[in-house]
Amino acid sequence: MVNTNFNFSTVPNVVSEAGSAKKLGSILAQQFPLVRHALIVTDNGFLATGLLEAPIASMEAAGFTVHTFTEVIADPPEHIVLQAAETARRHGIEIVVGFGGGSSMDVAKLIAVLSKGNQALSTMYGIGNVKQERLPLVQIPTTAGTGSEVTPISIVTTGETTKMGVVSPKLYADLAILDAELTTGLPPKITAATGIDAMVHAIEAYTTRHKKNPLSDMLAREALRLLSANLVRACENGSDIEARQSMLLGAMLAGQAFSNAPVAAVHALAYPIGGVFHVPHGLSNALVLPHVLRFNASHAAQHYAEIAEIVIPGCSGTSEAKTDMLISALEGLARKVGIATRLSEVGITAADLDRLADDAMLQTRLLVNNPREMTREHAHAIYAAAL
Repeated sequence: MVNTNFNFSTVPNVVSEAGSAKKLGSILAQQFPLVRHALIVTDNGFLATGLLEAPIASMEAAGFTVHTFTEVIADPPEHIVLQAAETARRHGIEIVVGFGGGSSMDVAKLIAVLSKGNQALSTMYGIGNVKQERLPLVQIPTTAGTGSEVTPISIVTTGETTKMGVVSPKLYADLAILDAELTTGLPPKITAATGIDAMVHAIEAYTTRHKKNPLSDMLAREALRLLSANLVRACENGSDIEARQSMLLGAMLAGQAFSNAPVAAVHALAYPIGGVFHVPHGLSNALVLPHVLRFNASHAAQHYAEIAEIVIPGCSGTSEAKTDMLISALEGLARKVGIATRLSEVGITAADLDRLADDAMLQTRLLVNNPREMTREHAHAIYAAAL
């Protein structure tokens, strides 16, 4: 049965073109003719690449006054978000442009909201709690992974190991720009981890227990086709613009899919790995992915089989056989691109598994979407298998 009763939301405008960031000024002037004071939000690592020089020059040539906030760090804490919003207010910013991975784009979303009104960040956590309008928002990813440029979610670190999310349709950007030239300098292991992260988004959106819908399914399938066909190419030759652009497009499509058909246990088990051991999000997902798929296989084999036919063209057999082939292919992909495949490789020991399992069970927002109900004992066993 096809679910014909669903809601679907995404960004209203997308530009997918290698080199488009060099024309940023003309793109923004055309779409946002009434604003001219812009804030670029990024991190010092991306700033150091020099890749912002051409976009900034293009914006200035188009009449924009450009300010930058470059203090974003991975897993951004509240004080960074509040500092960035204060910077925007101080300079009378009229449009926010996020450049970077998920952290920079997450901060950009919140700046656009916080600098527009008086609502406190602490009151925005949760689903649907943003009560005020925001500034115009443009998102430009520099990694092909999070899909944050098209999601209505922003994750903030609220304690030493705790994170909270702001989830609101008001966080959807007005425009997403995909430019592969911004990603050619990514090291192979970051390319690999972020690419597998995007594949996880597509897989979990396609198999989610709640809100699965035909539009998200279509996007997830095309995302997996693009990502699985181009990940190794992008890792082996970072200058392969065609592969890089396909990876960006695949990551964005996966982001659109999981924004509307939410992710599940892979992410629930990955979050404690990142929060406690500071393992990058994409790698955290990759480490638990095959073990969660094996756990879910009894309840999701048909959907996994459909995915297998995309990732492994020409595969045949029963749904169970195709599921096994899919899991093996994903494990082989992780090995081929050279990322860690065991929890022990990132410093996790058997003594840590109880804490990980306890923390994973707190991710109820995600676990409820999993095809198979998961208990603490299940989570512990999955971590043990991944060790």
